[in-house]
Parts: sequence; structure tokens; C-alpha cells
Amino acid sequence: MRGTLVFSGTSCPALTGKICQNLGMAPAEADLSQFSNGETSVRILTSVRDKDVFVVQSGSPTINDTIMELLIMISACKGGSASKITAVLPYFPYSRQSKKKSHRGAITARMLANLLHVAGVKHVITVDLHASQMQGFFKCPVDNLHAEPLIARWIRLSIPNWREAVVVSKNAGGTKRVTSLADALKLNFGLVTTDRKRAPNMSASMIMNHLDGWDNPPGFVNGIRHSRTISEDRESEGIGLTWSRATADPQGSPRRANAPPLRTTNPMRSPFARPYHTPSQKSPIEELKDEEENGDEGQAYTDERAQEVTHGRLVQGHVVPDDFPSPAQSDGADGSQSYQGGDEDPMTMSHASSFFAPEPHALGGSGDAAESSDEEEEKLQDPKIEHMITLVGNVKDRPVLIIDDMIDKAGSWIAAAETVVKRGKAKKVYCMATHGVFGADCLEQLQACECIDQIIVTNSFPIPERRAKNASKLVILDLSYLLAEAIRRNHYGESISPLFQHMAD
Repeated sequence: MRGTLVFSGTSCPALTGKICQNLGMAPAEADLSQFSNGETSVRILTSVRDKDVFVVQSGSPTINDTIMELLIMISACKGGSASKITAVLPYFPYSRQSKKKSHRGAITARMLANLLHVAGVKHVITVDLHASQMQGFFKCPVDNLHAEPLIARWIRLSIPNWREAVVVSKNAGGTKRVTSLADALKLNFGLVTTDRKRAPNMSASMIMNHLDGWDNPPGFVNGIRHSRTISEDRESEGIGLTWSRATADPQGSPRRANAPPLRTTNPMRSPFARPYHTPSQKSPIEELKDEEENGDEGQAYTDERAQEVTHGRLVQGHVVPDDFPSPAQSDGADGSQSYQGGDEDPMTMSHASSFFAPEPHALGGSGDAAESSDEEEEKLQDPKIEHMITLVGNVKDRPVLIIDDMIDKAGSWIAAAETVVKRGKAKKVYCMATHGVFGADCLEQLQACECIDQIIVTNSFPIPERRAKNASKLVILDLSYLLAEAIRRNHYGESISPLFQHMAD
């Protein structure tokens, strides 16, 4: 590749070396250092005049120094009369701050895009942006590559029974990413959602119990008396049915005692009404007797649909048994119930505010302004707040692939893994993401979790060698081939569409 120079920032020299090895060239020389007061110093040690320059820089624990170093390198190459400067960012910094989350919040990802443009970038190559709409922040072309073909290939080669696997999203925001991988591998997919569990509400529970368990006396359906007889029940199997009803007012006295007959072809019955049995049907007791007499014949085949929605209780980020004491309330010494965590007594809570009122959002009711992952993790670890976690999908005796774009905090990953194993009875759990950020002790927590079998990430974000060696469950996939091919195609003006296609085994 004549006329091409590839520079490496201090964040990912190993990845840049692999990229240059795949391209058959050596990294360009540059002197990167810092002054005693912390300022970044950059000196380009080779001529960049009329060259096609690629600067490879990713995220790092010192993310602000990394960004400043990248901007200075781009400005130095621009001042050296480079013909074109392309920023290669395997992990785009500040990608989670791509929208306003409060009235006085900043869209930091857009500001960084503007800084790159001012510095002199003409093209950007990145991998799996947190939100694909971020490409609109740039005033230059953006190639947002995907690691999905690489992850899918690893799944086919490394998981023996991968055709039985279920791809699961650990939150509602990742469903599009999960369904894309599930469609590529022709697998089923599921969803795990976490909601804060409200304090018990007497009025709400009374309403739900009243609807779910409506107990009607003989001759009544949903509190309305019907003049149905056994002969009319038999006639209901025919075309027409003649029946009359008397509705009751709130005081219980009939409002229309003598209603005219109503003729209809299909009797309307409330979905909450209990089914009644006509003389031509078997009672539930007779059906149970028949099943006992048939024995194995009744158990040989069942046409019942599998239960695909599973609920669990989440306390301090872990799934707990159903009889675990709730942190939202505790029994007092006199046997009375006291409510903690700022929750009011449910008897004093209004009907509208306690049950039917939606959760407030940052921008005045817009659900688009979701909380950041750090805020979600803090709430999951709050001992005073109990959450309800829901698994949608059948994962019993199957391997589960939990997918997201990055792994930064361990709380939501551990909660999802415990849910699919302890509640869904999954066989194995694989946590997969493109960017292994692993903030704080995230990697150590995932390694210690018994419900997680393997952790699969790429080398888009540098992981210290010491931490990687201590994590036996960690698998790191190499992105150098994907980025090297993107650089080659970009230099020669070729299409990058083949890079989005899944590779054959």
C-alpha cells in the first residue's frame, strides 16, 4: 500500500501492530509524550506530505488524555500537508452520551465529532457505535463496522449445540442488536427486563384480585343476573339464543327489571367470567378421573403451550427466592407493617398516583431519555429498592447468549445470567459484547459469578494483560483483520459492503 501511513496512539499499540502486519507494512513513527504539567506532546517523525494517513486510537482508562492525543496527532498531520486523514476508532469515546438526559445535559458525542472535524479528519472508521444515529453528528463519511459476523463465526465454531441456543437481550434497548444476530444464525431470541417493584397497593391489588378472581353466584355473570336456564344452555349450541338480563345500579336495586328479549347469534361473555358446563360437557372432576384412568396415555403427548414469561425478584442485583423478605417493607414489633425507602403507606396513597401514574422521565415524559448505565447499576445495588425482573422466552435446557454492545458494569449482566439460570433453567450462559470496557472490578465480578460460563469480547478496547490472565472465562476476539481490510478498501476506494456479510465456515 504505497502512499499510506498508519499511526498508532498510546491506547492500542498492540492492535495497531496487528493491523499493520495484516497490511504488510510497519507503523509510522511518531513521538508521543507528556510534559511535567500533564500536557500532551506529539512529534511526527516521518513525512506525511500527500500521504493517505490513518490514525488508530481507541478508548483507555485515561480517556480524556487519549482524545487530546488523537486531536493533536490529526492536527499535526494536517499541518504536515497530508492529503487525507482518517481516524480509526475501534471504540468511539463518549458514545453513551449521544443524547440529552436532562434539561441541562450535554450531547458530548456530538461535541467530539465536531472536534474531530475541526482538527482535520476527512473520514472515520469505527466499530459498533452505541447508537447508529451518531453518524449524523459527523460532517464527514463514517464507516460503522459490525463485529456481529466475527461473533457469529465464533458461536458456530466454539459452541457444540449452538443451533439450540437462545439469544437474549439484557434490556429492552438491545432488542434490535439481538434480533439481528438471531436472524443471522436462525435462532430463537428472548428478552430480560428489569422494573422497580412498587410497594404493595391495597386499592390496586383489590382491583386486580376482583378482576382475576370474580366469584359469581349461580345465575350471575360479572354481577349481572342472567335468565339462562338449562334448556337455553342447550339451545346455545344452535344458531340463535334468546335471553334477557337485568342490570343493577350502584345501590343494588334493579334498574331495568323487565328488559325486552335480546336475540343474538353468539352469546357475549366477559373474558373474566368463569366458564360454565352444559350437560353435554364433562365436569372438571370427571375429566380428572378420565386422566387418572388413562394414565400414560394422557401423559404421552400434551398440546399445552410452554410458559414463556418468567418473573423473579431482584434484591441488590441478585435473584432471590420468592419467600425472601422484601426490603420495601418490614414487620414491626407489634405486628404492624412499616414501609421503608420513602414509600408511603398504601392505604394513604391515591388511586391515580400510586398505580396508574407513569414513571417520570428526564425530559418531561419522554421515554427516549433513558437513564445511564451507571444510574441503573446504582439502583440495582440499592438495598432499599426491590426490582422485578422478567424473562420473556423459553431457555430451559438450552445455552443462552446474552448480547450487548459493551460490558462496563457487571450488575445487569449478573442479574440477567442468574435469571436465565435460576428461573429459566438454562444450561449455559455466554456473555458477549463488542467492547470489553470492564470498569472498576467488573471483570472480576463476572469471573466470580457461577451462572456465567464464558465472557466473549473483542480487542477494540485495551484490556491489561494482568487482568486478562486472571480471568479464565474471558475470550478475546481479534478485530485486526476487519480493521485492516477496511483500511485497505478505504485507501483503494473499494466497497466495504462485504465486511458486513457473515463469513462461511
